[in-house]
Amino acid sequence: MPSAHGVRRRRRDRHGRGLRGPLMPPELPGTRTRAERFDDLVLDAVERLERRWAEPMAAVEFAVEDVPPGDSAAWERPEVALGRFFPATRTQRARIVLYRRPLETRSTDEADLASLVHEVVVEQVAAATGMTPEQVDPRYRADDD
Repeated sequence: MPSAHGVRRRRRDRHGRGLRGPLMPPELPGTRTRAERFDDLVLDAVERLERRWAEPMAAVEFAVEDVPPGDSAAWERPEVALGRFFPATRTQRARIVLYRRPLETRSTDEADLASLVHEVVVEQVAAATGMTPEQVDPRYRADDD
């Protein structure tokens, strides 16, 4: 049937097979975005620590942002933040925020990213609870670079 412009619309591809479906069903892991996979890494790291520190971590909420805000405080180091702890206020719970893009940039592969995410979560939980990272996770190893 010709359209308003006199051009006939094709209902099938050039081989007569019809429209193609999705290349991969949505329930398969290949359809997850990088941000969703990053969120899963953060959840894994948090769940790992919650098994040991459920009570102190119950008062802290976790969040992921793509990049840190440009307005760093005067006492903060000038380097790009990988994560940040925000103490509780009267109106808001304590919050730990991880910054996805800087963490991804510093990682070489998925395993390296998972390790770095875990380290940052441990460091921020230590800041939130007043412990050292080694107390939070005995397997924590700080880089000496």
